[in-house]
Amino acid sequence: MPDDLDMPPDEALKEAQQLLDADRPFHAHEVLEAVWKSAPEPERELWRGLAQVAVGITHLRRGNARGAEALLSRAAERLVPYETSAPYNIDIRGVVQRARDLAASPENGPVTLRLTL
Repeated sequence: MPDDLDMPPDEALKEAQQLLDADRPFHAHEVLEAVWKSAPEPERELWRGLAQVAVGITHLRRGNARGAEALLSRAAERLVPYETSAPYNIDIRGVVQRARDLAASPENGPVTLRLTL
């Protein structure tokens, strides 16, 4: 991923989902992180949380259950405030639930994640 990646949110979500589906969660994290860094202030924690979920999955894939648990738990808490008014058709409740499930039982794979409704 280029360092200066600049995508609109809908396009970034589509790209991140394709990367997650291709079992490339770290690359999905980079896409989501790029949006986080350029997002308006009210959305920054949303994108930060989504990026943390993707990197938490990366930790699971690499066998780092403790790191995954910490990141996935933090990400879920960061995303909760967006549950009532999820922008961009993001399935916030589903992402939060999946992140919490994986944090509690990292062995409950496969690690799949749907970002949007």
